[in-house]
Amino acid sequence: METMGKSSMIYLEERNQKIIDAVIKKAEAVCPGTLALIGIYGSFMTGDFCEKSDLDLLILINDDRGWQLGRAFIQDDLQVGHDIYCTTWEQLQEDANYEHPNISKLMDAKIVYCADEKYMEQLDTLRQRAREILSAPFSEADYGKAEKQLKEAAQHYTMAMISECRADVLAEAGNVIYYVENAMAMLNKRYFHRGVKRVYEELNAMRNRPEKFCDTIEKIVSADSAAAVKEHLTTLMRETNAVFQQVKETITAQKKSADSASLTGTYEEMYSNWRNKMYEAAKTGNRHLAFVSMNSLNAMFSEICSEVALDRYDVLDGYDPQDLHKTAAAFDDILRAYLEAYKRAGIKALHYSDIDAFVLDYRKPFSE
Repeated sequence: METMGKSSMIYLEERNQKIIDAVIKKAEAVCPGTLALIGIYGSFMTGDFCEKSDLDLLILINDDRGWQLGRAFIQDDLQVGHDIYCTTWEQLQEDANYEHPNISKLMDAKIVYCADEKYMEQLDTLRQRAREILSAPFSEADYGKAEKQLKEAAQHYTMAMISECRADVLAEAGNVIYYVENAMAMLNKRYFHRGVKRVYEELNAMRNRPEKFCDTIEKIVSADSAAAVKEHLTTLMRETNAVFQQVKETITAQKKSADSASLTGTYEEMYSNWRNKMYEAAKTGNRHLAFVSMNSLNAMFSEICSEVALDRYDVLDGYDPQDLHKTAAAFDDILRAYLEAYKRAGIKALHYSDIDAFVLDYRKPFSE
């Protein structure tokens, strides 16, 4: 809280109460029964407020009639803008599932009005759900949630890098920063308690992060050219990806071991989908066909390895655009290596001498 006189403090307290009372009275007049509760969050909850701070309210409504309670306005005497908006139970339920780290409205709001005790019980249930998620050991599912935020950042990073107009680059950089900060919070199973003014403080307290994470963000927002913004964005994404990879390696052991149930049929699918294409590409000099086939194989391995503990297969290391016969041979080398994993899992690749042998076996009852 910034230093201010007692009279200013009293004025702000009275102003806040007038806003809260006005919401309650309006609800009683225009949409009785729809206002469930009101809570205070943000700077007036954390103590970071000043004379120019607006009031952040959780106005929880039961139905669509409650949208009438929303209002954005400017308070001229303090030159402060206010945005009084409503929140539904469905929105709070999403917050309780911890799909993003901006859940302080749910978790920290101080309830100052409640129409019925049952609403407080519902809120407590949602808060407890979120607390259980946050307190549980970090899992592969948690990593997936964090990675989803990082992928959003990566999309905006791509747009920033191909943009030429400085304003467009800055707009995409802002999106990158937003999603990268969210990703880092979720990689640490944390949520933001305070506002943007204190975000560096919260990020720097997180264990899993690049050493100079906030310094790099500061370089982005301080850059005076599009080229400099792109340079620092690249550093931010590279270092963030590195931390994600480190965390991913720690949870690999939690994946299920490779067994017949998880792998059966995958070797044959790889052989069927792409092997002959590789040799056709080598014969005809079709680099596009070779590259796409290798990349598809790589994608399939990535999908399998996201669920099963397997050795890493660096498929695209074998791609040589100058020698597609060598590329096809590298494809076969990968398949041979994977066949060993098949055998270790107790699976025998399914071969038939001809189609008649397949049909004969295929038509046998399961009991045989």
